[in-house]
Amino acid sequence: MAGSSLQASKPMNVKEISAKAEDFDFNPSIAIKYWLRTADTLLREARIYEQEDNDQQAFLLLMRYATLIAYKLPSHPLAREPENRAGLRAADKTLPFVLDQLELLKPRIEARYNSWQKAMERRREANTAIENDRLNSRSQIDLAATDPAVAGNPTTLGAAENSDLAVQLAHNEIRRRETKRRAIQQGSISAEGEKERRTAGQWGGWEAALSKGDQSHYDDEMRRNMEASRRRLDGPQDFAPGPGERRLPKPPRPARPFARDGNGEYRYPSIQKSQPLQYDDTFESSRTSSPGIKLPPKPPKERFEGPMHISPPSLPDKIPSENQDVSASKLPATNFTFRPSAYLENGNPLRTVFLPPTLRLRFLEVAESNTRNNLETCGMLCGTLISNALFISKLVIPEQESTSDTCETINESAFFDYCAAEDLMVLGWIHTHPTQTCFMSSRDLHTHCGYQIMMPESIAIVCAPSKTPAWGVFRLTDPPGMQSVLNCHKTGLFHPHEEPNVYTHALRPGHVCEAEGLKFDVVDLRPR
Repeated sequence: MAGSSLQASKPMNVKEISAKAEDFDFNPSIAIKYWLRTADTLLREARIYEQEDNDQQAFLLLMRYATLIAYKLPSHPLAREPENRAGLRAADKTLPFVLDQLELLKPRIEARYNSWQKAMERRREANTAIENDRLNSRSQIDLAATDPAVAGNPTTLGAAENSDLAVQLAHNEIRRRETKRRAIQQGSISAEGEKERRTAGQWGGWEAALSKGDQSHYDDEMRRNMEASRRRLDGPQDFAPGPGERRLPKPPRPARPFARDGNGEYRYPSIQKSQPLQYDDTFESSRTSSPGIKLPPKPPKERFEGPMHISPPSLPDKIPSENQDVSASKLPATNFTFRPSAYLENGNPLRTVFLPPTLRLRFLEVAESNTRNNLETCGMLCGTLISNALFISKLVIPEQESTSDTCETINESAFFDYCAAEDLMVLGWIHTHPTQTCFMSSRDLHTHCGYQIMMPESIAIVCAPSKTPAWGVFRLTDPPGMQSVLNCHKTGLFHPHEEPNVYTHALRPGHVCEAEGLKFDVVDLRPR
């Protein structure tokens, strides 16, 4: 197995990452509870990147989180409503910890950037031909430079040609995390005590707080906290951090990604956008070590006409470099970063999603009895983030009610309790079309939009066992698919979308890669 180094871009400094983090759309028509769930996702991913010493990406996610909580949500038109006040206050209490963590990351990011700058100066003084290091095209340099998860990383691997290594890394890391989690559960600290300790008793109860709506002293306290947080965000770069270095807290369980509002219309969080940062120089820097989803019913399937695949810009499978043997048994996950394997139509990177090749067949076995009776079946694709790639490790079958054209989950709290206990991320969903062809219906598109808003890499797998093709892996295009579905507020079961290219294939050459040998478990939460 050979590793390949991406030498195309320099590391980013704090100012550049901050500008990128703050560049996202905030839509005040979206309910506050959905923005809080988006914050959950940001904090969960930041925690993993921070544990893997990917300081740049952890900083970006934490800064975006702080901007959302400190600046955007207080300006929401419904922020002062009783049902929202306590939830916002619970989120606000996490800001001091997040700001402390940002300050701990800043010197490491700046030290790496300054080291790169000094090395470039030495190289210029020695009249070294920088062009010799330009191993990639200009477009590849620009793409890497705008992605803090990859920029400046000396060891970035292509997903497809290194899938065997990816599987080894995933098995080792998942086993390590499982061992740690079970040690906590079996040790002197109970699981609830660990959750309380890691969240400082402040963030995990925001959903319950939303329902309580406690208003006592809320306005004064919220105003003081917001002003203090804003001063810290807007203040000098060198203000003193909190005592000691701390790891990020484990975020609370996620909640339903979307739902209808009181008028029967669908509401989703807005899409994040970014502006490219351009660099003129290149350098191979050295890595320095650092001390319930209740889905709405789906209608009978609408026919989809028109092309379904748009080829996004992508990096080559391998970049010329000095090859070396790499082994997952010798090096931890933090020694590797999987570079994006595809890009959205707007140019934003998509992390690789590693999919077990046998998962679809196992799901069809679970769904067999329903399929025989012309009933749909759905399952949730769950997994984790490792080395800037997403690994599906669990197929979870939630409680559900089915018809020939619909499948609704019920008792979603059991599903989210399971995900929280296992520290799982929801990476997409899978469902059957017992008698129809393999395509995404209008209801499927609305369903999937809720997943892809939270995580752009989320996928939808459709299984049509009686037809050809028998299955497909899809995502919404962005643009125009995401915008078309986000702006669609039709409530009827049969409503076409005007855009012809609303969704596209996600399996390679998209961002989804089947990884032979990748282990997964099937967890059936349906009552026996």
